[in-house]
Amino acid sequence: MSNRIGTITLTGASKKTYEFTIYKREQEFLAVGAVYVMSKLTTELRYRIIYVGQTSDLSERPLNHHKTDCFDEHGADHLLIHSEANEKKRLEIEADLIAAYNPPCNG
Repeated sequence: MSNRIGTITLTGASKKTYEFTIYKREQEFLAVGAVYVMSKLTTELRYRIIYVGQTSDLSERPLNHHKTDCFDEHGADHLLIHSEANEKKRLEIEADLIAAYNPPCNG
């Protein structure tokens, strides 16, 4: 994974914090497990959360996603990535962040 822009910390509804690495939306990834966030850069290092998901294979998702039209509609231009191999932990983080941010494309 190259071309990282920086990092950002997101806080879930549980008040737990998670560190994410920031990439441009079109970045390609290796086949690793991760929680990912589609986002739109609004101001310097401020991102609007558009979608939160998790995958066991980041090389397949989120670039080939059934919600791509929603991502486009909301102007998603960046991906926030939190690597996590454990599926149970990914699902917990995903649910925690969805509860905190209520992203428009998760509805």
